[in-house]
Amino acid sequence: MRLLALLLLCLALPVHAEGFISRLLHKPVPGGVAVLQLGSKASAPQVRFQGKSVLTVKEDGQQWIAIIGLPLTSQPGTAQALVDGQAVEFQIGSKHYREQRITLKNPEQVNPNPANLKRIERELAEQTAAYQQFSPRQPSNLLFDKPVAGPLSSPFGLRRFFNGEERNPHSGLDFAAKTGTPIKAPAAGKVILIGDYFFNGKTVFIDHGQGLISMFCHLSAVDVQLGQELPRGGLLGKVGSTGRATGPHLHWNVSLNDARVDPAIFIGAFTP
Repeated sequence: MRLLALLLLCLALPVHAEGFISRLLHKPVPGGVAVLQLGSKASAPQVRFQGKSVLTVKEDGQQWIAIIGLPLTSQPGTAQALVDGQAVEFQIGSKHYREQRITLKNPEQVNPNPANLKRIERELAEQTAAYQQFSPRQPSNLLFDKPVAGPLSSPFGLRRFFNGEERNPHSGLDFAAKTGTPIKAPAAGKVILIGDYFFNGKTVFIDHGQGLISMFCHLSAVDVQLGQELPRGGLLGKVGSTGRATGPHLHWNVSLNDARVDPAIFIGAFTP
């Protein structure tokens, strides 16, 4: 009987117990993150999803995990990643995102003129290239610090209507904060892009490593230089309302394998 009880206990235990990172980040919904358990081989597995390289880390010093960003356009159901060239299936769940309706005084910020459209296209290409960078560095931490001291305002994924016209969903997380509030790096990283953009205003991109990238926009001031290495908690700028903004706040994007995902996941504030 004792032997039988031990056998049943062993069968009930998972082969690999989930570690802290997996429990924190595994939110496999559109705009979320899927964590795949990859075993304890000596070298890091090479993982790709939708043609993009994927972040891999060793969890608890024991087994490799892949941390996959899922675009908002992902469909619920079975998805596939390539692990060392072999297909590995995982499931994407569903999530409903609310609507947000915003009134802007400047109609140019809803329907820009041809000259501004050319500017927007040029700026979008710059930012797209930044999101697609994939450096070999390991992220310093995956439980992020909040970049500002302030309450969350607009959540990620909102379907947005400006002056009654639908535009792209809200691709980040907004913090309500006064102009001049210091913005700090949620994890260590390198400044890979600084710009003053039509929609985003004064903007900073930070590469945390392996396709994990933060973008901060609507800043009133930028306090870093291109190529600068920032420690966790390092000052990068100050809150403002530059670009398309109705008031002072910080808009923070997090991108994984070139997919914008919910930053709330990384600060333990995700709501299903």
